[in-house]
Amino acid sequence: MTNDTNSDGSYDVIVVGSGGGLVGAYVAASRGLRTLVIEKTGAVGGTVAYSGAGLWFPGSAPLARAGIEDDVEDARTYLRGVVADSSREKHQDAYLDAGRRLIDELEQNPWFQSFMHGPVPEYYADSPGSTPAGRTVFPPPLPVDELGERFDLVRRSLPTERWGFDEGPVVSGGRALIGRALAAFLETGNGTLRINTALQDLVVEEGRVVGVDAVSEGERVRFRAERGVLLAAGGFERDRELRERHQRLSGEWSNGAPANTGDALKAGIAVGADTDLLDEAWFVPGLVRPDGLPVFHTGTRGGIWVNGAGERFVNETRPYDQAGHEIVRLHVGTGVRHIPCHWVFDQRQFDRDGIGFPPAEPPPAEWLESGALKKADTLEELARLIDVPFDALDRTVKEFNSYAHTGVDERFHRGETPWDEMFQHIVPFPADPRQNFEATVVSGFPNQLLLPIDTAPYYAATIVPSDIGTKGGLKTDEHARVLRPDGRPIAGLYATGNTAAAMSGRVYPGAGTPIGSSLAFGYLAVLDIVGGSA
Repeated sequence: MTNDTNSDGSYDVIVVGSGGGLVGAYVAASRGLRTLVIEKTGAVGGTVAYSGAGLWFPGSAPLARAGIEDDVEDARTYLRGVVADSSREKHQDAYLDAGRRLIDELEQNPWFQSFMHGPVPEYYADSPGSTPAGRTVFPPPLPVDELGERFDLVRRSLPTERWGFDEGPVVSGGRALIGRALAAFLETGNGTLRINTALQDLVVEEGRVVGVDAVSEGERVRFRAERGVLLAAGGFERDRELRERHQRLSGEWSNGAPANTGDALKAGIAVGADTDLLDEAWFVPGLVRPDGLPVFHTGTRGGIWVNGAGERFVNETRPYDQAGHEIVRLHVGTGVRHIPCHWVFDQRQFDRDGIGFPPAEPPPAEWLESGALKKADTLEELARLIDVPFDALDRTVKEFNSYAHTGVDERFHRGETPWDEMFQHIVPFPADPRQNFEATVVSGFPNQLLLPIDTAPYYAATIVPSDIGTKGGLKTDEHARVLRPDGRPIAGLYATGNTAAAMSGRVYPGAGTPIGSSLAFGYLAVLDIVGGSA
């Protein structure tokens, strides 16, 4: 319990969850509202702490400072085109307006400092309004010592939690955003944080949500909210029953925070909320590591992915949400095994880029001993190891190798979009989320994403559909008010982030849409609570 001065358990606003909702909590507390944040675990940040903290905020001040000419109307055209769902247009308009305003407000607080543009191309390059410069902004890195003891409250990065990676004296991405938001929230003097406090039920009186029942340190407690409750507790990616019911996946491969079991979603449903998009997730390819679990993988620079028939089926460098969706779609719809699929590459590719560890280093023994990485002297032997037909794999590799010499992927057009082009020059390195490294160029090949697979030994790694959270949830309006099936709002109840159904529908428009949505609609919820744009 931090900064708690309310002995009667009564607050103006209660925020359930401490990821993106922590920024909404700051917005409320900065307006003088007594604001309580309850967090189920012992650390704040949720899945946001695992992320790069990109925010897709068209027309925002950081883009202008970077010299990016960005017309919000172009962004609106882009969103309309890629989402292609008129029922979400009010949400889109609210989002586009809120993102710019929120950044302006946050940058007035010294804890948030100045956000920075990151040149990440948008994911649908052919859609009108798209820009190769991207519209994504990021928080500045944060020296750990500036947070002092508060740093211990911030969830560690995924590489730290899973592999003991040393983050060093400066954190970036989601950890920086959460650390800054935590400090800003607590220093308003109106903010209270309770960790190890899990939502159980919403309290309803005369049709209005007026508080929450929770379990805190093993005891059942009730907190009242005089103005509103904001549900921002992530998705249901870790709830096996819900995942299997709606998505045919168990959630064991998720990269979402371990405690995201849909508590807020279930509580909302219990008081009459409608839902939408429960069959959807922010799917990503997952590279299976020696512990048997995947890590979010993007930017495949070489080799190919093959299905159970030994055939290539996708542009392997395609934006991650699109590639992840394609794996799931083809597995369900074709009768050919795509879960898992196999990433096939050779020694030249291995030497250039590595795989889950730096290039030019031998694979750690646990990769080979666990079967996460398979190695063979011939393609025929590799085909046996991954249980695919050799004749099909051989044919697929020969076809791909022919593209290497022309530089044109005639089957899936790898290397032809601004997103693909970015990976001509950088290698994403998942063991260190702060750093990509400059790509080594292999001379003689016009497209560095299309090196031939012809240098023994040969390797295969395993790719499965992972996710960075579910994207279906409680149905809301453009003010983040939770709706009943008849379209009426549930008084006093709001939702944002992955607790709410995504404003972008079934697509992922650009880097930072999930976290951008969480922050933008948390902001809009608070504005509605205070009665306008104050």
